[in-house]
Amino acid sequence: MSTIKTVAVIGAGQMGSGIAQAVALGGYAVRLFDASPERLPQAQGLIAASLARQAGRGLVAQDAADAALSRIAPAASVAEAVSGADLVIEATVEDEAVKKAVYAEVVPHLSAGALIASNTSSISITRLASATDRPDRFVGLHFMKPAPAMRLVEIIRGIATSAETHAAAVAFAESLGKTTTDAEDFPAFIVNRILVPMMNEAIFALYEGVGNVASIDKALKLGANHPMGPLELADFMGLDVVLAIMNVLYDGLADSKYRPCPLLVKYVEAGWLGRKSGRGFYDYSGDTPAPTR
Repeated sequence: MSTIKTVAVIGAGQMGSGIAQAVALGGYAVRLFDASPERLPQAQGLIAASLARQAGRGLVAQDAADAALSRIAPAASVAEAVSGADLVIEATVEDEAVKKAVYAEVVPHLSAGALIASNTSSISITRLASATDRPDRFVGLHFMKPAPAMRLVEIIRGIATSAETHAAAVAFAESLGKTTTDAEDFPAFIVNRILVPMMNEAIFALYEGVGNVASIDKALKLGANHPMGPLELADFMGLDVVLAIMNVLYDGLADSKYRPCPLLVKYVEAGWLGRKSGRGFYDYSGDTPAPTR
């Protein structure tokens, strides 16, 4: 990707940090910004620890890990992050209003040729692109979690996304060592259209007493050869994210099969969001995660 040299990543949470790491390992200069400034040193610490683990396991050379870390620069403002950037990757929370507010801040500082990509896992790329001045240069780049380790990136074209922008997105993702798949601009795209309803159904099975947390996860790990059980995976993804995706599916497709399980809603209302909050379907306060039901 000779035309993309500098990448701005907006959002320094788990996904944004992981994307910044993957992009820096790909040889690009990265500017990382978050609306909460305290997240930037936390993100840099997480990235440094992750790169150290990769180097320790022989997945990357130590000098490559060191070089990647040196390519990531924290930005004090949106303007500092995106001015002169060739590509902006938005990796904020799965909330359409929040994302559109970010684009309103980003657009005035962009160069004419800059591309915008959203890491949204479910929201319409066409609608998000309409909030910018360049819907033809807007594309969905959905990295899987954790972004440095997962090989797939979903590429989603909005109705106005140009063929050139799509080709640039595919080439960029492949330059990071990723494999891409094209998804049409339907709610939740491919991966989460299939995966998240499975998690929701597992939560319904728990809610209805079909099995407890341990038995449901064991059944899917051993019975379907899944590396993680659906409740464990929901905790890993974040129960607030799972709920947001189910709501996008339910609202966007108007089909009752996508109704979020009331137990999922209750957990999110309680602030039990999974690993990131220390409690979800498992309690993470001890040495070993313990089922909460």
